[in-house]
Amino acid sequence: MTRSAANPAPAGTDSIREQSPGFQRRIVALLCFAVFFSVLNGTMFNVAVPDIAGDFQLSPTEASWVVSGFVMVFALGSVTYGKLADIYPVRNLISIGLLLFNCGSLLGFLSESYAGLLIGRLVQAAGASAIPALAMYTATCFVPPAVRGRTLGAVSATVAFATGVGPLIGGSIAGALHWRYLFLFSLATLVAIPLFRRTLPKEPTRPGGFDLPGGLLLGAWVCALLLYVTQNQPLALLLALLALAGLIWRLRRAAQPFIAPQLFRDRRYCGALLTAFLALSVVFGMMFHIPLLLRSLHGLGTISIGWVIFPGAMSAALLGVVAGILADRWGSVLVVQIGLLLLVGGFLLLSCAAAAPPAVLALVLIGVYAGFAGIHASLAKTVSLLLPPHHSGVGLGVYNLSFFLAGAFGAAFTSRLLETWATTPALNPLGAGAAASSNIFLLSALTALIAALLFHLLVGAGVKEDN
Repeated sequence: MTRSAANPAPAGTDSIREQSPGFQRRIVALLCFAVFFSVLNGTMFNVAVPDIAGDFQLSPTEASWVVSGFVMVFALGSVTYGKLADIYPVRNLISIGLLLFNCGSLLGFLSESYAGLLIGRLVQAAGASAIPALAMYTATCFVPPAVRGRTLGAVSATVAFATGVGPLIGGSIAGALHWRYLFLFSLATLVAIPLFRRTLPKEPTRPGGFDLPGGLLLGAWVCALLLYVTQNQPLALLLALLALAGLIWRLRRAAQPFIAPQLFRDRRYCGALLTAFLALSVVFGMMFHIPLLLRSLHGLGTISIGWVIFPGAMSAALLGVVAGILADRWGSVLVVQIGLLLLVGGFLLLSCAAAAPPAVLALVLIGVYAGFAGIHASLAKTVSLLLPPHHSGVGLGVYNLSFFLAGAFGAAFTSRLLETWATTPALNPLGAGAAASSNIFLLSALTALIAALLFHLLVGAGVKEDN
């Protein structure tokens, strides 16, 4: 059943609230524009951390909060906006998110102290986290399943493109001007606010409550867990376990819990979350690992490293669109399985080519990024098809949360393996010139294979697709 923008379907139905092809083209363009700046803001600041540390005379741990603090708030915001989208009009939430994003940008640019800079980054994250969360929700609620993969594929391609060019843009702006101007770059998203408000339909506020204690416990768990993973603080692990216990108790007792417990009783949904966590953790671990490998083995600088990674990131941008189209034609489950197998093959090749020249690594990385593109676009569609309409927002928010947790775990686990396996001989004879890296890539291939098997067993063909 099709509903017009002026008469949206009520929550809790299977109706798509908007199916106009013209609407779909406009909303895809707007979502990709906003997602580009949201993701870019997270990646281009990475290259500026050494300069920020020098200007404010910070230790590496203190300076790392520019990135880790942003990730924490971003991860928590993604699930919070998802929960709010089940109740409040998405056009209002996106407007609020973009306003916060730009306010944070101005605060960061005008700050004269590290504390002010950090507050600006956290406000930025509180706003920017609305974009990927609500992009998936918008695709689920306003785009029919038959063409939903294309929308999510375009968003996935934008994420890959922004990830690839982020270090290059960040390095260029910081080098030619100053790192402060990275904040001003994000102000371009101001123009998207009236466009979103004109394009997205007006919706009524839907029934439901916001479980503030549950949200606070979830926030405490996410922050403590990320603190432990990124800073390796044992006290943070204890706090994370206590917060998780409190969260589980709250979800079972609250009349309208922050996250509906029945979501976790669906083995297919849980299987998709586990698949996302395992597969994306090795991908993000690789993204953290490759620059270190290129710096230590070949002595490359930041810009040169960016150019080695660039072909893979651009291939992911192109293939993200293709994967979305194929997900609509072949079914998202099949494309996810193909993406997982590409990951396995790509990591096996990386294990063999760990000590190869940078040009060879650049070619091999294309295979890994191709697998990432297939998973990123298609798995999002799979999850959207598994969720009941009245829990779509929070269900997609939890999926986004697993995405960011995978990034934190992947980078942290890879860094620890690089330290503990520094003197370990290569299991793959072809990777003997960079034994630790070769072994890590071999473990990544095994992890991707386990993810593929779990996805087949837990999700399999049990997803109803309208193709």
